[in-house]
Order: sequence, then structure tokens, then C-alpha cells
Amino acid sequence: MGVPISVIAYGFLALVAAVQRFVFVGLPSQVLGGSAPAWWPVPWLVLCGLLTALTIRYLPGTGGHSPAFGFKTGGGPPSSRELVGIVLAALTTLSLGAVLGPEGPLIAIGGGLGALAVHLVKKDAPPMALTIMASAGSFAAISTLLGSPVLGAFLIMEAAGIGGMTLSLVALPGLIASGVGALVFVGLDGWTGLGSFSLALPAVPPAVPPTLATMGWAVIMGAAGALLGWLIRWVALSLRPVVHLNRVLVTSALGLLIGLTAMAYQLISAHSFTQVLFSGQDALPELVADAADYPLAVLVLLISCKTLVYGLSLSAFRGGPVFPSMFIGAALGIAASGLPGMNLAAAIGMGIGAMCAAMLRLPLTSTLLATLLLGVDGVAVTPQVVVAVAVSFVMINVLPVPGPRAPAAPDDPGSVQHRASSGVDHD
Repeated sequence: MGVPISVIAYGFLALVAAVQRFVFVGLPSQVLGGSAPAWWPVPWLVLCGLLTALTIRYLPGTGGHSPAFGFKTGGGPPSSRELVGIVLAALTTLSLGAVLGPEGPLIAIGGGLGALAVHLVKKDAPPMALTIMASAGSFAAISTLLGSPVLGAFLIMEAAGIGGMTLSLVALPGLIASGVGALVFVGLDGWTGLGSFSLALPAVPPAVPPTLATMGWAVIMGAAGALLGWLIRWVALSLRPVVHLNRVLVTSALGLLIGLTAMAYQLISAHSFTQVLFSGQDALPELVADAADYPLAVLVLLISCKTLVYGLSLSAFRGGPVFPSMFIGAALGIAASGLPGMNLAAAIGMGIGAMCAAMLRLPLTSTLLATLLLGVDGVAVTPQVVVAVAVSFVMINVLPVPGPRAPAAPDDPGSVQHRASSGVDHD
């Protein structure tokens, strides 16, 4: 099962990348004879909001989980009818510039395809067989997305709270499917040349052993990440009731605001609007490699703009929360790297760990994301990352729940309400 699902996942990521290149690189070159001007993303983000909202409202499944509630993998896998809406909502969100990652939709697609395969083979299959194969499909779908098939598997298991006997049943087939999926991704990259779609930092700043200064800054970085994560979730959850009043109109308006923010960033900073848009997976290596070239004022502007559009995207669009959190955390670390006693590698690791802990609420996965991304230098910064993650995780659970206290209104007419017994959150 790892082979066909990973092929489908690779094709989905390749399609997203191709649409992005055509819309934001190829089309302006053909139409305007040069690179895209600052206003270019504005109409595309409006279209992004319109298409995503129509998909969520009129197709079964409401486009999958709302990412405003964090990283969720619990509940039953999506049905075959719901998969169409999940794919289309994610495709428009990711391709046209909204600030979310592909990991959430890929996990849902992989789980849905795994469950579908079980139903095709044996309609009365026991629930545990369905759980095992759906999990294996999810493992395969994100096998190399985070740079390691083990890290992707760990993310799913911690997010779903899998343990005990279920862990022993799910882990082995899931890891096998993930390993096979990683091989398929590598093979397809070599065969097609479309890309590996795996998170990696070609240029990693050298790390230094921990000091009392960096350990002290780790506490402050953890607190800063928690407060910034709380602010992002406050924006997202506060806007959700407004989105439900008129999903199509409000989501289109949010797309307009995201596009205008990206345009303002390019006009003010002279850096490309692409740093503000998209998940940040492709922009993160360039940001780290050119860290010395970014003045503090530009970094503060980038963090502010990315934070705003991330919160707006969480409120109404469909995707995953991992990669934007990592990008904001890395930018926060680069901005803090000039503090007395701080070094760049430790600052980036602490920033990524703190932001991921605040947004994902998965402390172990957040630590691994920050340290494994830095390669061999990640070992040296592990103590600081652990402190930053722990502080951020404790603070985000102590802070009051952001957003309105009243529950959000039901979704727009036309959305499918999942059965209560399925355990799947609907938007």
C-alpha cells in the first residue's frame, strides 16, 4: 500500500509546485515580460479564497479538518466522497498562496485511500484492520515531507495519541509503508526530476556548545514562541465565527487581505512577496542561508506579516500548521541571533522548537523537528531546544484559550456534518 499512496502523494505535491511556478513565475514572465510585480498575488489570493470556500461549502467533507484547532489526526479516516473535497480545497489553498502546509491534507488523503483499499477488499473488515491500514496510508503519504520517514511517523503517532497495544499493531506496518514511501519519493525524484519535496537545509549554520547565556535565552525564546503562537490562534479562532456568517464572501475577503499584506511586504522591504505567502517550506532554506543579509527591521516586518497571514489562513483555508510555524520560528531565531551570548544555530533551533510547540502542542515532535533539521549540528543545540520547547508548551497550556468563548456557528448550508460516532471534527 505504501507504493501507490506515496506515488499519489508525490503527484499531488508535484502538481502544487507546478501550479505555483506557473502562476507566480511563468505567467507574469509571459504576460508582463519580467518578474511578478508586488500587486500580482492580490487577485490570485482572492481567487484562492473563492475556490476554497466553494469547495468547503458545496462538496462533502467540508474540505477536511479546520487547521485553526491545531494538528489533528484523530477520528475515522475520510470517506471516498470526502476525499475529492479534501484534495480540491488543499490544492487551491496551497497552490494559490495561502499560508498553510501540505502535511494535514496528505495525512487525510493517505488515511482515506488506505481505508478505501480495505473496504474494496473486504467490506466487513474489523475496525482494527481499518485503523491499521488507514494509519499506514497516512505514514506513506508524508514519508519524506519532513526530511525523515521516522519523523513523519512520530508526528502522526504523537498527534493521535497512539499507545499501548494499538501502537504495537500500527507502528510496524506504518513504518514499513513509510520506508517504502520514502524510497518511492527518491525514485520518482530521480526519474522525473520534479523535486524531492523533502524539507532540508542545504546550508546549516555551525553550532557551538551550550552556554549559560544560550540556556537563559532559551527560556525567553520559549516564552516568545508561546505568546506569538497564542496570538496566531487568537486571530484564527476569533475570525471563524465571522467566516461562518458567509463563508464564500468572507474567505475571499481574507484572501484579499493576505494578498495585500504580501504586496506591502515587498514594497516596504524590497524582498519577494513569496516569503510571506505559501507554507514556507521552500523559502526556509533560503532564509537560513542568507540570514546575515537580513536587517533586524526586515526580519521584524517579515515575522509580523507572516504571523498575520498565517492566522488569517488558519481561520478559513485548508492545510497543515507545521511548515508556517517552522518558518516563523526560524525568522524569530535569526532576529534573536544578535543578542549577547547567542549564536545562529541555537537561535534557529530554539525558535523553531518554541513555535512548533505552541502551534502543534506536540513537545516531542517539536524537539525533533528543530534538531533534525539542523543535521549533525542539531545534537549540539538539543539542550537549548528542549528548554525552549518545554517553556513554550507549558505557557501555551497555561494561557487562556484564545478566541470567543461561545462555540462557533454551524458551517454554511451544504456542508456535510459528519456522524457523531465517527469522532471526526467538522468545521
